[in-house]
Amino acid sequence: MNLDFLPEDLAFRDEARAFIAENFPLHLRGKAFREDMAREDLLAWHKILGKKGWVAPAWPVEYGGPGWSPTQRYLWSEENARAETTPILPFGVNMVGPVIYTFGSAAQKERFLPRILSGEDFWCQGYSEPGAGSDLAALKTRAERRGDKYIVNGQKTWTTLAHLADWGFFLVRTDPNARKPQEGISFLLIDMKSPGVEVRPIITMDGGHEVNETWLTDVEVPVENLVGVENQGWTYAKFLLMHERTGIAGVARSKRAIERVKQIALAEPVGGAPLLDEPAFAMKLAQVQIDLATLEMTELRTLASEQAGHGPGPESSLLKIKGTEIQQRVTELALEAVAGYGFPDFRSFPEEGGNIFPVGPDYAHHAAPIYFNYRKTSIYGGSNEIQRNIIAKVVLGL
Repeated sequence: MNLDFLPEDLAFRDEARAFIAENFPLHLRGKAFREDMAREDLLAWHKILGKKGWVAPAWPVEYGGPGWSPTQRYLWSEENARAETTPILPFGVNMVGPVIYTFGSAAQKERFLPRILSGEDFWCQGYSEPGAGSDLAALKTRAERRGDKYIVNGQKTWTTLAHLADWGFFLVRTDPNARKPQEGISFLLIDMKSPGVEVRPIITMDGGHEVNETWLTDVEVPVENLVGVENQGWTYAKFLLMHERTGIAGVARSKRAIERVKQIALAEPVGGAPLLDEPAFAMKLAQVQIDLATLEMTELRTLASEQAGHGPGPESSLLKIKGTEIQQRVTELALEAVAGYGFPDFRSFPEEGGNIFPVGPDYAHHAAPIYFNYRKTSIYGGSNEIQRNIIAKVVLGL
C-alpha cells in the first residue's frame, strides 16, 4: 500500500484547509460539546457546507455528493479535526440519507435528500428500545397498516437530540408473527411533530440533556413514508449500521484529542515538573498513540479497498471497536490530567449543590462531562461485544 499522497490530493488538502479557515464560524471555534449548543449552532457548519456542496463527502454525485475520492474524504476529516470544527450530525447525512438514496422511492429521494443536504430537516434515530438495544431484533414497537397509513405504537430510548428533530427514522414491527425476530421489521420515516409523538428528556450522569425516550401513541404515518419493502427493514438497518460504525471510529478527531491531552499534561504540574514528564502517565499516553497509529493504518487500508470499489465490510466492526476504545482512553487521560478540576459541575442540578461556576482552567471544565459522555461510544451503533461476534462469524468463520 502506497501511503504517499498524490499532488492532486495535497492540492485538495490545501483547498480544504483554506476553506475551513475562511468559513468556519468564529463563535463555534473550540466549542465541540454539543450539549452546550443550540440547534442553530449544531447546524451552522452543516448549512455552510451544504451551500458549498461539501456536506456529504461519501454521497454519489447524482444525489448531491462532491465526487471526492476516499483519499480526499480522509483528508477532509483530517482537516476538520485539525481545525476542531463542529462535527456534522450523522443522523441525516451519514445514516438515513444513504438508506434513502439506496433503497428509497423516487419520491422519497426528491423530497428528503435535498433537505438533508441543506440542513432544513434535523433528523433523529429511533432504533433502541427498553430491552432491545444490542439485541435490536427484539424490538416491540408496532406499526399496523390501515389503508394508506400505518398506526404506530411503542417506545424508543436513547433517541439522541430527538427534542430538536423534525424527522426520525424508526424501526418498527409490521409482522408480529414472522418466523424469525429479524423478519417482520420495517423502516419508517416519521414526522416528529405528528400527534402522538412525545419526547421525554433523559438527563445523563453529567447533568446534560442529549438523549431522550420517545413514546409513540397511535401515530399515523403515511404508507408513502415506508422505505423499501415492508418487512425488509432489518436489511436496511444493517446497511445503515455498517456505515455508522465506520464513522464512529473517529481516528482524525482522536489524534487531535491526544494533542489536547499533551497540552494539558504540559501545563499541569506534578512534583515540580509537568505531568507529561511523569513516567506512568507518559507510558499510558504513548500506548494510546501507538494504538491509534495502528488503527489509522487499518483505516487507510479500508480506504484503499474502497478506492478499488469495495464497500464497507466486517472491517467496519474492527474500526468501531478499536476507535471507541481509544476515544474512551483518551477522555480518561484528559480527566486524569486535570485531576480535581475535572469534578462534574452537574449543570442541570444547581439546586442539589452542583458547581454552577466551574473552577480551574478553561480546559478542565468539560473534562468530566466529555468523559462520561464517551462511555456510550462502545455501546451505540451495536455494542463492541456484538462487533466481536460479527468479526468471529464473518472473518474467522466461527
